[in-house]
Amino acid sequence: MSHPCCDIAWNRVDVRRAARIRSGWLDTALSTSTSTSTSTSTSLFSQSHLPPRCPTPFTTPQPLVRAAPAWTSSLPPRPSTMASTTRTQVPKSTPLVCSGHTRPIPSISFSSLQPDGQYMIISACKDGKPMLRDWMGDWIGTFLGHKGAVWSAKLNQDASLAVTGSADFSAKVWDTFSGDVVHTFQHDHIVRAVDISPSGSHIFTGGMEKKLRRYNLSRPDEQPDQFVAPGSTTAHEGMIKSVIWDEPHRLIISAGDDKRIRWWDARQGGGSSGSFVSELEFPEGLLSVERSFGSDWLSVGSGKKAIFLDTDTREIIFQHALTYPVSSCSLAPRTRDRFVTGSANDGWVRVYDAISGEMKEENKGHHGPVHSIAFSPDGELYASGSEDGTIRLWQTTPKNYGLWRYDA
Repeated sequence: MSHPCCDIAWNRVDVRRAARIRSGWLDTALSTSTSTSTSTSTSLFSQSHLPPRCPTPFTTPQPLVRAAPAWTSSLPPRPSTMASTTRTQVPKSTPLVCSGHTRPIPSISFSSLQPDGQYMIISACKDGKPMLRDWMGDWIGTFLGHKGAVWSAKLNQDASLAVTGSADFSAKVWDTFSGDVVHTFQHDHIVRAVDISPSGSHIFTGGMEKKLRRYNLSRPDEQPDQFVAPGSTTAHEGMIKSVIWDEPHRLIISAGDDKRIRWWDARQGGGSSGSFVSELEFPEGLLSVERSFGSDWLSVGSGKKAIFLDTDTREIIFQHALTYPVSSCSLAPRTRDRFVTGSANDGWVRVYDAISGEMKEENKGHHGPVHSIAFSPDGELYASGSEDGTIRLWQTTPKNYGLWRYDA
C-alpha cells in the first residue's frame, strides 16, 4: 500500500502552492476545504495526508521549492533536532538530522544557489537509493533504479537534472521533478565519480576502468568522448575517485588513486592525449577533491592534510597538517575563511580557520566515520554524511535560518 503522500498530483505550475501546503502554510485552506480528491493537479491534500510537523523549537519554515513527488512508496522521517534551541541555551552547533538511508553515505552535493535563494541537496548512498532534499533537509524524493551502491551524485545548475554513478556499472541521469530516469549510460566496471554541466547538456564519469568519459545528453546513444593521458590508454593509472567540470575554463578535473589530479581541455575533444593540460602529484593518496562554490579553489583531502588549490594556476594556496586521515573537506564559499573536515577514524565534524589552521569547533553527533562533507552554496550551513546512514546539517553561525529559530 502506498504512502498517502505518493497520491499527490504532480504539476510544475502548482509546485510552490503544493510546497506551502506540505509545510503547513495552507492549513486554513485544508481545514475549510470540502473536497479531498487527488484526481486533478489542483486538488488540496486532506489533513491526514500531511507529514508530521517539524519539532516545536522551530517556527513554520519558509515556502519550499518543490513538494514530494510520487516517486517512492515510503517516506523517510522529516529532519529533527538533537536538542532545544532557545535564547537562554543556544548550542554552538545544533544539527538537523536527516534520516532515510540504510547504508553509509559516501557523497553529498548541493545544487547552485537558485534565484529565490534556495537550493537542493542530493546524497549518494550504498543502499543504492540516492535522495533529493530541499535546502532545509526536508525529503523530496528517492531515485529508484540502481541495482548497486551509489558512490556519487550531482545536480545541474537549476537542479532540474541529477546524475548518479553506481556499482551496478552504470551512470544514470534523472528528471528531478518526476524522479524518472532520463537515460542510463552503461560502463564496464563500477562508476565512482560523476559530474554534470550547469546546463545539463553533458555528463562526465570516471571509476574503476580508469577512464574519463564525456557524454552528450542531446545524443545519448553516441559513443562518449574519452580523455587519455600521454603514453597511456586511460586517463589515470588508478581508479578515478573524483570528476569535476570547470565551466568557466572549459576544463575537466579528475583525481585518481595514482595520487594525481589532472586537468583536461574539453575543447580538444576526447580520444587523444592532446586534451591533457597538466597534473599535480601528491605524496599521499587522494581521499576527496571538491570545488568551492563561486571560486576557482579546490579543497583536497590527501592523507592527513587539508590542501587548497587554485584551479587556474594549479598552485597550492595553503595546506594544513591534521592528526587524522581527511576523508573529506570543504572550504566556505565567498568568505573562504574556514573549512570543515570529516574523518574515517571517528564521527567528529571539525571546523578550522582557513588561514591559521586553528580548530574552531569540534562537533559530535554521528555514530560512525564521516565520509562526506560539503558547504551549502550560500555558506550558511554545511552537511555531513556518515557510516551511520544519516545526514546532518550544521549551521555555520547560529542565527535564524531555515528551520533554526533562536527567537524568544
